[in-house]
Amino acid sequence: MLKIILIVVAVIILVLLTAVVLLQSSNTWQTAKSVRTPDSRFDNLPDYPFAPSYVEVDGYRIHYLDEGPKDGEVVLLMHGQPSWSYLYRHMIPLLTKQGYRVIAPDNVGFGKSDKPVDMNAHSYQMHVDVMSNFTDAINLKDATLFAQDWGGLIGLRVVAERPDRFARIMLSNTTLPAMGGIKGWLGYPLFKVAVWKEGDVQSLNFDDESFSFSTWVAYARTTNNFDFASLFQRATTRELSAEELAGYAAPYPTEETIAAVRMFPSLVASQLRENQAVMDHFYANWNKPLITAFGDKDPIMAGQDKRWQNTVPGAKGQAHTLIENGAHFIQEDRPQELVDILVQFIKDNPHTEGVE
Repeated sequence: MLKIILIVVAVIILVLLTAVVLLQSSNTWQTAKSVRTPDSRFDNLPDYPFAPSYVEVDGYRIHYLDEGPKDGEVVLLMHGQPSWSYLYRHMIPLLTKQGYRVIAPDNVGFGKSDKPVDMNAHSYQMHVDVMSNFTDAINLKDATLFAQDWGGLIGLRVVAERPDRFARIMLSNTTLPAMGGIKGWLGYPLFKVAVWKEGDVQSLNFDDESFSFSTWVAYARTTNNFDFASLFQRATTRELSAEELAGYAAPYPTEETIAAVRMFPSLVASQLRENQAVMDHFYANWNKPLITAFGDKDPIMAGQDKRWQNTVPGAKGQAHTLIENGAHFIQEDRPQELVDILVQFIKDNPHTEGVE
């Protein structure tokens, strides 16, 4: 009898271990079928007069803004989900006025960039690879990364892949989700189970005590009406106009165009072990300047600024700031303050050749 019990237990353990392995995210990917949002959708967007630039990367056409003097110090502005480069429309002219060259790309699946129509075509690794290759394609040099939301989840990995292309980092309301060891192996499978248990979520009530991140993930995947307006207004302290809210939804007129927006929340925990390795082996040794400027009204990323201040050698002695009345999409709430901090940060930390 004992022998049978041991065999059953061994089989159960083997099945569980196999499930854990199979439920991990794949780090391989292929270029997939994509669509483009018609240019007419972007006509007359408020405060977005910028000329489009395009480059082909890994089979996708990437849209980016390239504003300011070509010989100016470069600032790379990276957006998250469900935003796009429109998020930076107020910061860009403030930076170019002071002589900076500003590069603001749209991630694959967002804004004016190509949009793979299959949700499963989007993986964390694919987006890291494409944006890393994007920096090669435009020959980015000595750039300062400004990253918020998924702009950090992707951008911080891009810096780790292409460190010689970056001189500094400024983080606002972002981080790298990371876990090592057994937690790193179990994190993503357990996350998937939590989302599966949420079922079909058609609406969000952020004030409901049962609301959780898994609720948000399930909503993004299953809702029949992704409510851009409510999401952006909820995540800002400034009252956005109807035209501004429509601007955020402009790139996504059909279900085919929204796959990335739906999929990104599901990917947050998909590379916990890979991110932990980056934290341990790269950012724990990053001596170039890093500064944080988080919003005090962002419950999503509250406290993550301390993690970077305490982990990264290059963060020591920097003028880290908690910005008053800045919500998650802080670019809408405090663009001038962000630019002031960024410009001062660059001036206080001039680029020095050979610094790692």
